Amino acid sequence: MNEPFSGIDVTTLLQIDSSARFGRSGHDRHGSHTRRMTDHFVRHWLARAPQTEVLVRDVAATPPRPVDDRWIEAAFTPADHRTAEMAAILRESDQLVDELERADLIVVGAPMYNFGVPSPLKAWIDNVVRVGRTFGFDRGRPGAPYWPLLAPGKKLIVLSARGDGGYGAGGPLEAANLVDASIRVPLAYVGVTDFRSIAAEWDEFADARVRESLKSAEADIEGLVTQLAPSRPRVDPQLILAQAIHADP
Repeated sequence: MNEPFSGIDVTTLLQIDSSARFGRSGHDRHGSHTRRMTDHFVRHWLARAPQTEVLVRDVAATPPRPVDDRWIEAAFTPADHRTAEMAAILRESDQLVDELERADLIVVGAPMYNFGVPSPLKAWIDNVVRVGRTFGFDRGRPGAPYWPLLAPGKKLIVLSARGDGGYGAGGPLEAANLVDASIRVPLAYVGVTDFRSIAAEWDEFADARVRESLKSAEADIEGLVTQLAPSRPRVDPQLILAQAIHADP
């Protein structure tokens, strides 16, 4: 479900790419549609708001550690009781959470793999939805024992690509679209409740439908950027890529 956004003051944008393909469609052979879409969003955003700091987290290039029993033990141990080994186990998670905390706007490139998200993106979600860092838990708390810890006001935009058509709201395959919910629900749980999604479809067919869908998705991206970004003198998006600051892998 897409909620209406209003213009926002963004100082830091977190761009997350998760496609197993490392180029951009229309630019690189066998390139990724979602990498093309996140790039399109960020270039147009920076053209309107060139002062924005951009953090780039490529979870396909550097997959986060999957959650295991040692991670769980470390995360649920109070910080002042953790061993040096526990702190080391959570170091990557700490860095990913730090990036999420800094971001005012989170832009996620999420291709649909077998109806859901790529496994490195799921690992990223598991690392940032973390007790004591992004959500609180108290069994004795009146009402719900869980509450979000992230600062309010963050915005989440998911840019997806799908093999078939009809996965959007009201479409015949809507129930099979597990991508949007698997990102929207856990991030809302930690406090990121403002959500929008834009998708390109028909990729498996490699015909005019996917070309038209990509064209439509890019137009929607430009419209969303215009809606959200502060109005500033326009800068050529092709010249603005150097503004991006890449997060350490």
